[in-house]
Amino acid sequence: MAGMTELVHLAVAEGVATITLDSPHNKNALSQQLTGELLAHLESAGADEAVRVIVVRSALDVFCSGADLSEATSVGMGVGAQRMVDVQRAIVANPKPVVARVAGPVRAGGIGIVAAADISVAAESTTYALTEVRLGLAAATISLTVIPRLTDRAAALTFLTGNTFDGTEAARLGLVTQAVPDDDLDTAVAGIVSSLLKGAPQGLRETKKLLTRELLADIDARGTDLAELSASLFGSPAAQEAMLAFLSRKKK
Repeated sequence: MAGMTELVHLAVAEGVATITLDSPHNKNALSQQLTGELLAHLESAGADEAVRVIVVRSALDVFCSGADLSEATSVGMGVGAQRMVDVQRAIVANPKPVVARVAGPVRAGGIGIVAAADISVAAESTTYALTEVRLGLAAATISLTVIPRLTDRAAALTFLTGNTFDGTEAARLGLVTQAVPDDDLDTAVAGIVSSLLKGAPQGLRETKKLLTRELLADIDARGTDLAELSASLFGSPAAQEAMLAFLSRKKK
């Protein structure tokens, strides 16, 4: 990637690997470059013996805007859809606990990152929407991690309506671990990280395996099929028309 600006940064200090999404030109949309760098950093942090805890956050005032629709309408989502499965698996299967620090809007595929994290701490003002249904799509790949976090009723309401809800509601529904006043977000994340750092590496690793065993098995069993479904929906005439109309409205 010579000459390309890095979209995801990794910093390690005092046992904590901080992975920062930093793609301002598309509001941290899940482009092939961003997901590729995110996967590489998750693997690196997971293999680093100096790392005890991983924090995923954004450098922007938006956490993640979802799929990169410009990419989806040009090169297609054959790679992108599978990458979204791979990102979720890399978080769930990572031997280190992963904490998501969630600030700003989170849309569509970005919600999969929040759901895959072991612990997600959100600002109350964060907003979420599973907007796929409004573009002729389905939240196929991220259903792997999002649906297990929600009750059946909450899943139906959020997936079918595409309505926006805030951090407080996300915590009530189980999508995030807790929502805190915006000014308290960093303090709350630091408190969680401090508690995790008290765990012995083997204890954290083996406990996480117990917690994620069924989720990981489901990702491995159904991930490829759901990626194929997602890619086919993104490539459908109905979705292509809806995405191009959406991109056209954004440019006005």
